[in-house]
Amino acid sequence: MKITIKGLSKSFGTQSVLNPIDELIFESGKFTTLLGPSGCGKTTLLRMISGLETPDTGEIWFDDTCVFSKDEKLFIPPEERNIGFVFQQGGLFSHLSASDNIALPLIKAHGFSKEQAKSRADQLLSRFGLDNEAHKKPSQLSGGQQQRISIARAIAPKPKLLLLDEPTSALDPEYTTDVLDMIKELGEENLSFIIATHEMGFALHACDKAAFLDDGKIAEYGESKEIFKNPKTQKLSGFLSKLLEWKV
Repeated sequence: MKITIKGLSKSFGTQSVLNPIDELIFESGKFTTLLGPSGCGKTTLLRMISGLETPDTGEIWFDDTCVFSKDEKLFIPPEERNIGFVFQQGGLFSHLSASDNIALPLIKAHGFSKEQAKSRADQLLSRFGLDNEAHKKPSQLSGGQQQRISIARAIAPKPKLLLLDEPTSALDPEYTTDVLDMIKELGEENLSFIIATHEMGFALHACDKAAFLDDGKIAEYGESKEIFKNPKTQKLSGFLSKLLEWKV
């Protein structure tokens, strides 16, 4: 799925979070990372693409379909956008088992029967080595297991686009690797991915494209390896230097 953004902006009260983005295209079947310091607008951009936040101005297109237009007063709700969203800390339902966390949204939002939803949940839990955790509630799972289940839930309805907002930010290093490996595996299935992350090794080696946000603007956008090798702005160069300084 190709995502096209035109003139998008967002403010909360008097605080401008995203200044108008003239035009930005996330290519179909590509893995794109959003880079930038905390507060630069990465999460807000993802939430607007998903439909969880309403932009103040602009348009959002999925392929040839407009899903949001301020001028045309058009808004297609999140459940009709055929996307999956993974939050920073999963967002699992604490009272449900891992299996039910995957199955229930399929029943309530996507028209699956109980049998179909259970079968799909079992399939994903088995695929990602989580069979033994199917009956457990989130409090009984490690952080890495919770995030892997969150990702399984997001891809269960077979979306065309997956959005991930700092999916490893609260994880220990050993669990971070498990989650990133899972995401990379999914990236080989021709899904379109947009991920906000501070995992620079993953952004460099696993992502096709990179967009650097600074002060609510897209300061740089291009091939990931080129962005890392030859940053064109002092802001991006400084940002990368700080993050990579203590890497081994």
